[in-house]
Amino acid sequence: MEKRIVILGGGESGCGAAILAKKLGFDVFLSDFGTIADKYKKMLDDKGIEWEEKQHTESLILNAQEVIKSPGIPTEAPMVQKIMEAGIPIISEIEFAGRYTKAKMVCITGSNGKTTTTSLIYHIFREAGLNVGLAGNIGSSLALQVAEGDKDYYIVELSSFQLDNMYEFRADVAVLMNITPDHLDRYGYNMQNYVDAKLRILQNQGPDDAFVFWNDDPIIRKELPKHRHGKLYPFAEVKNEGMAAYTQNEKIVFTEPTPFNMEQEELSLTGKHNLYNSMAAGISANVAGIRKETIREALKSFKGVEHRLEKVATIDGVEYINDSKATNVNSCWYALQSMKRKCILILGGKDKGNNYDEIADLVREKCCGLIYLGADNSKLHNYFDSFGLPVADVQSMKSCIEAAHRMAKNGETVLLSPCCASFDLFKSYEDRGNQFKAEVKNLLENNG
Repeated sequence: MEKRIVILGGGESGCGAAILAKKLGFDVFLSDFGTIADKYKKMLDDKGIEWEEKQHTESLILNAQEVIKSPGIPTEAPMVQKIMEAGIPIISEIEFAGRYTKAKMVCITGSNGKTTTTSLIYHIFREAGLNVGLAGNIGSSLALQVAEGDKDYYIVELSSFQLDNMYEFRADVAVLMNITPDHLDRYGYNMQNYVDAKLRILQNQGPDDAFVFWNDDPIIRKELPKHRHGKLYPFAEVKNEGMAAYTQNEKIVFTEPTPFNMEQEELSLTGKHNLYNSMAAGISANVAGIRKETIREALKSFKGVEHRLEKVATIDGVEYINDSKATNVNSCWYALQSMKRKCILILGGKDKGNNYDEIADLVREKCCGLIYLGADNSKLHNYFDSFGLPVADVQSMKSCIEAAHRMAKNGETVLLSPCCASFDLFKSYEDRGNQFKAEVKNLLENNG
């Protein structure tokens, strides 16, 4: 009898897993407690895959030999609990896809910077002419790419949720940008649980694999001795012993495996956080044997990531910047730190157990007004109102941009860097960022 595989969640990840499982000859069923987007329904129907939405039929799920769970579904979900009680193994889509490809895996995680770093590494590999796929949190699902035309390399962005259900999967190159509090609501408000999830990126690494990491992160340095890992490639801003990359005299110096350097001002991305992203990407490409000339040119030509410090428009001398991807406090810290002008900061949304102490000093130094954009802004009022800045409380992007336009003066910046998830008022951080851009463009047209 063929093995029965059940997939929970009918988004990009789940749909890709179902298509790969069907191609491999498994008995496949996909179940989503919410609604499945039409494009995914069509993909499933075209492959003859059975699916259901708006419900979980226990009799069709609990007869599985293995369940592939989408990363967005928490372990506490009743259906997940029943699957665990039945003793059925639960894995991630990445774990499943990894069994059926011989491609080299370059995997990136971290609380901040992982999307930019992943996109940057992918850009360098493509510029080098390699057969490479982009997967994980961005790009097409790894499983779908393995099913439809396998690659030699995959550049995979991994969230802590994806790492939670990965067991045998191995990263040939593991990149860990940093670890700061995030998603604590999914980890019992226990920081160590979240840290342990992030460090799963090192499981199964052997001595011939590579571990690229930010050397100045205190949590990584404390945790490193507890974990086996490949060869270490640390990077830091300041030169010290054993660094694979550091800065000196306005240059980035890459030391191994092939030594080279490049002027910092040649990097396409600006700001200290992007310096780290560029170092991590450069080391990863260097380890993969890509020529230094190619790495240098690609770091110059990269265009940046949507919703990450994205300049939208300048209206009446006021610059509008979309950093909707800043879904935690540390991301907002990086954004504020890179601001050269006084700014009106838009923050708020679904709070994941945030501690705003980290940005308090920067808010006092850089901000000339605050806009709270959320269904419930009481925590923000309690924390920030005492700072004495002008404050607006809004529940839609339209009223948010209207408030920003009233508050901001010529020479200032309006920065959407919310510190929070978007699910209270928006479908996703992309939806939030797109609405921000649309309202700013409306303002531009009506002002013209």
